[in-house]
Amino acid sequence: MIDLSSIFALITSFSISLGYLGAFILGFFSSFTLFIPSPTFIGVFTLAALGTYNPLLLGIFGGLGATIGELIGFVVGVGSKKILIKKYEKELIDIERKFQKYGGFIIIFIFSATPLPFDLVGIFCGSIGYPFKKFFLATFFGKLIKYIFIAYAGFYGMHWLVSYLF
Repeated sequence: MIDLSSIFALITSFSISLGYLGAFILGFFSSFTLFIPSPTFIGVFTLAALGTYNPLLLGIFGGLGATIGELIGFVVGVGSKKILIKKYEKELIDIERKFQKYGGFIIIFIFSATPLPFDLVGIFCGSIGYPFKKFFLATFFGKLIKYIFIAYAGFYGMHWLVSYLF
């Protein structure tokens, strides 16, 4: 049996040696698995804590990688749309209109910027035919804020902790 925690630890240690590209890879792997939580975003925190990389750039690269990883759920949703549309075409059109009318962009943004379960949102958006560009932008802005926050927390948090303890 494959031990996922060992795989994620290997990805994290490898990515840390790659700097900004490593932040992108960590962001991607933290988001590309469906329904399996991956703590690889801790690598971005660690990269920032090293103090050798700009935390803003780490957040941007990590956020972009995470956004691209989240597209897996959207694509799964698009694939399921073909199955669902045969039975529920009228209902899907109605749901999509309501989702866009009542703040779908904001909902996607909030779910992507917080630790809420985003995989369901991606699958849902793909299955109702939510516009790809809007989905991508809302996800990117949310992940960008999340990863910039993680990077700055690592950059300033570790320095503060070390200075406080020693």
